[in-house]
Amino acid sequence: MNGREKNTMPKRCLKIVLMAILLAFISSCSNMSLEQRPSASEGLSYNYFKIQVVDRQTGRGVPLVELRTTNNIHYFTDSNGIVAFYEPGLMDRDVFFFVESHGYEFPKDGFGFHGTKIKTIRGGIAVIKIDRLNIAERLYRVTGQGIYRDSILTGHPVPLQNPVLNGQVTGQDSVYSCIYHDRLFWLWGDTNRPSYPLGHFGTAGAVSNLPENGGLDSAIGVNLEYYVAKNGFSRPICPFKEPGMIWLDGLFTVEDDEGHQRMVAKFARMKSLGQAYERGLVVFNDTTQSFEPLVRSGADFLPYSDTGHAFRVSIDGKEYYYFGTQFPLAVRMRVRAKWEDILDPNSYEVLTSLGPKISSDENSQPLDLAKNENPCRWIRAGELIDGGTFTTASIIKALKEEKKDMHLYDIESGKRITPHGGSVYFNAYRNRWIMITVQQFGEPSYLGEVWYAEADSPVGPWAYARKIVTHNKYSFYNPKQHPYFDKYGGRVLFFEGTYTHTFSGSAENATPRYDYNQIMYRLNLDDSRLALPVAVYQVRYRQDRKNYLLCDAVEKAGEWDFVESVPFYAIEPDKANDGLIPVYADTISVKSGRAISLSLKRSGPTARLLFYALPSSYQKKENSGVTALFEYRHADTGQRLYSTEQQLQERDWICKKQPLCYVWKAPSEEIIIDSKAKPVFRQ
Repeated sequence: MNGREKNTMPKRCLKIVLMAILLAFISSCSNMSLEQRPSASEGLSYNYFKIQVVDRQTGRGVPLVELRTTNNIHYFTDSNGIVAFYEPGLMDRDVFFFVESHGYEFPKDGFGFHGTKIKTIRGGIAVIKIDRLNIAERLYRVTGQGIYRDSILTGHPVPLQNPVLNGQVTGQDSVYSCIYHDRLFWLWGDTNRPSYPLGHFGTAGAVSNLPENGGLDSAIGVNLEYYVAKNGFSRPICPFKEPGMIWLDGLFTVEDDEGHQRMVAKFARMKSLGQAYERGLVVFNDTTQSFEPLVRSGADFLPYSDTGHAFRVSIDGKEYYYFGTQFPLAVRMRVRAKWEDILDPNSYEVLTSLGPKISSDENSQPLDLAKNENPCRWIRAGELIDGGTFTTASIIKALKEEKKDMHLYDIESGKRITPHGGSVYFNAYRNRWIMITVQQFGEPSYLGEVWYAEADSPVGPWAYARKIVTHNKYSFYNPKQHPYFDKYGGRVLFFEGTYTHTFSGSAENATPRYDYNQIMYRLNLDDSRLALPVAVYQVRYRQDRKNYLLCDAVEKAGEWDFVESVPFYAIEPDKANDGLIPVYADTISVKSGRAISLSLKRSGPTARLLFYALPSSYQKKENSGVTALFEYRHADTGQRLYSTEQQLQERDWICKKQPLCYVWKAPSEEIIIDSKAKPVFRQ
């Protein structure tokens, strides 16, 4: 071997080694999944101009804000409130952006345009502050593609493990959830994918950790772990061999006869949006990770075909599941939380005035405080059928007609609101049952106006509500509160709903990436605008003596059996705000003995602050819900009576000419309350 060969051999070996390393690297890169490959933003983020839209009140980024240029290029902020702007020809120059979002507003300039001019510098950052009109705060998108798209493009930190595509899901309809085996179980209806216009219609599912068990803070997001097929797309978790869309609702857990926790839901196998092939119950199989038929029936399975969201309640030591039946939303069905009762459709009870006037069931006592001939009470569906008056089909039809009277009333105007879909849960901070519901026939969106209401029991009385979210010709239907996300003892609560153009808008104006997906909101119950009128109960004693108490006082005194009506509504003492006046209750001496007298001043040490009301100088304007409260004195006994009617039909009661104050009307004489229903937490 000559000297030249000695020098060239190491070089050849080095070339071979380097070539082998290069080939191995190329091979490994070619085998990377799209998720594993380096993000384009790592090399291109310097090209983008980052615009972040923040809530002026909180400083937090606002999702779903539209930025539009003068030549109609539309951008929408991601869940961090970020838009990654890169538009050849519009970089490094002044660009005007119109700023618009549902329930938010950007100030007008001198010419009346809601927008601002920004210099779009490559790699630069601009912050736009927007004013929130909604009481509830939009937080983030839960499902769909591109949740943090613009954050990724601009190199902004994101909280999710799968920030741009999870389970290949691009759209999902209507959420249901419950805690199962110490994790949060999620399910949705019809689910879209990127590879074809039709996705699957067999119910999608996922799980996530609760915030206290390693999950994300509920104010930040939810790391969903989808049940997926081999191709990576969300798979049906309730497959049926027969045709039809599979929709689940009424999701809850219950112990079976062996003491094992089981997750059960009502299913509907649908032929169309309004017609079902069959309904019944399904149960989750932990081995197959799918729901399987448990009870199969015809189209008429339960008294209410839409069971809605279930919540657990205790009555005299017995636990029940109550259901917020939908369309219109009202709590009108329940079942004992026992395996054998769950499986028997005749064991489900409905709150109704139908059926026999007297029931042998100890739990079927009248709940209707109005003096009707046949008051509302809980009655087993089987008892209605056994009476011979009704068939299953006729019961369903009659209950549907009966529930049409379920309405709420706008606290601002007194106008009637029809609650469509939503949920009802107990809130420990307010010590009341809370309804989050979307309005049917709303304005400016047909099915996108979201309302907040409170009641003393899960069934009512529901009366006044406050709008907390609005949409401009866009739907936000089937909102669901997540009570397991509550913060600060329930002072802050969370809810989400389906954001879609369907029913309220047009496909041409569908919001890219957001349409047909779930959006999360939070609501701070300390907001003074959420101080709603509560029921003031009229309690009857001997010698026509009347007392006036709020719910807590009636409960403490154990006097529900003596409540005879709700004559009006008022603001409870700890929710008072500017413009209201205190009303005191005191015991005074009259001819017949003692009487309860209401006054605007504390008359003595025994007087108690009862409620707050509007002053007698209040101008009603256009609020049909506000009315004068008059004091009546009985000519013989001297007893006091307080009513919103200026002329009573009863004799010997003399009305003072001037009203004591202004209060809110009792919208209906038929007042229903289930005073025995107590919440069961962590369900």
